[in-house]
Amino acid sequence: MQLFKSLSHLPRTVWLIGLISLVNDSASEMLYPLIPLYLSAVLMAGPKALGLIEGVAEATASLLKLFSGVLMDRTRRAKPWIVVGYGLVGLGRPLIAFVTSWPWLMLIRFSDRVGKGLRTSPRDAMLAAAAGPHRRGLAFGLHRAMDNAGAVVGPLVAWALLASAVPLQEIFLWSAVPAAACVMLALFLKDPPNESFVLVPKFNWRDHKISGAMKRYLVVVGVFSLGNASNMFLLLRAGELGVAQQDIPLLWAAVSVVPTLFSTPLAAWSDRIGRVRLLLAGYSAYGVVYLILAYLGHGSLWLFVLYALYGLFLAATEGVEKALVADLSPAERQGTAFGWFNMITGLCLLPASIIFGWLYQDISATAAFVFSGVCGFASAGLLLFWWQRFNVTPSLH
Repeated sequence: MQLFKSLSHLPRTVWLIGLISLVNDSASEMLYPLIPLYLSAVLMAGPKALGLIEGVAEATASLLKLFSGVLMDRTRRAKPWIVVGYGLVGLGRPLIAFVTSWPWLMLIRFSDRVGKGLRTSPRDAMLAAAAGPHRRGLAFGLHRAMDNAGAVVGPLVAWALLASAVPLQEIFLWSAVPAAACVMLALFLKDPPNESFVLVPKFNWRDHKISGAMKRYLVVVGVFSLGNASNMFLLLRAGELGVAQQDIPLLWAAVSVVPTLFSTPLAAWSDRIGRVRLLLAGYSAYGVVYLILAYLGHGSLWLFVLYALYGLFLAATEGVEKALVADLSPAERQGTAFGWFNMITGLCLLPASIIFGWLYQDISATAAFVFSGVCGFASAGLLLFWWQRFNVTPSLH
């Protein structure tokens, strides 16, 4: 009951950002499980092409996340970047219906990630400012829960449409409807008051005022992200292990149910016990899932247990990571801090997806999943080492 009471006291901005993410993810995740199927069955491309498409798209978005975060700090305006970002995404997704080769699909994914790059850091900074320092875990947890609720709705819609024999191209076109709703909702957002922020000096790559704790955390994030290839490879692996293609959206919806239910309570728990404990558990769970998937046999019932555990990993890390970024950054530089966090994450996804795709196609799926599992355990070990050695910040307890 205390959790529900705390949620009811969160500001309107927090709830509105969550609703926008729910609607946007319902469109995004309606298409997400279908892209590997579309890529292999219609465009005749393999894991290498998938890795290149996702790597280039995420790396591009990462640079724009830093750019938009720095500008948000300078101008104290988050709303314009959020509106434009969701608008670009809405324009690009329906165009997938018309592509005839994988390079065109990469171009559309590129435009989609440009939109994400423009909106993510300003949105996260707006969310942190609205929630305040003592409710950040709860606010980011709620945001991730609502985002993942959209990730449940979207695949269920895709599954229902596929079961009704709706062509893939028509499903891509239908994504324009929730995209338009996102832009309309974003227009109701309000920027935080200017007087609550401090004027920020010109950004300098060599003097970006990031604390030592934040720099160490960015190294951990980089190591983890190097093994955190696109989730599309999980969907590809599920098909290889016996899940029928038309049921893959249903499996992905089931995965998303877990963070929908647990993101908010786990992130709120991090406000009391500290962020690092949950991140250690989450990174370790990721390592376990990937190492077992590397050797799992065809038709094993353990597949569903592993995907549920992967959902717990998402619940324990997505909101908590961002709450920790806010904890380690002064209020006047939160946009920049989120920009650096998102940039490191995204830039590492370029080699991560390319390496994973190369290992998957040229060596074996086992080699690819072992590589990612090792990265998960390595990031947990590095975080534990630095936490024990430099445990001087309350937010790291």
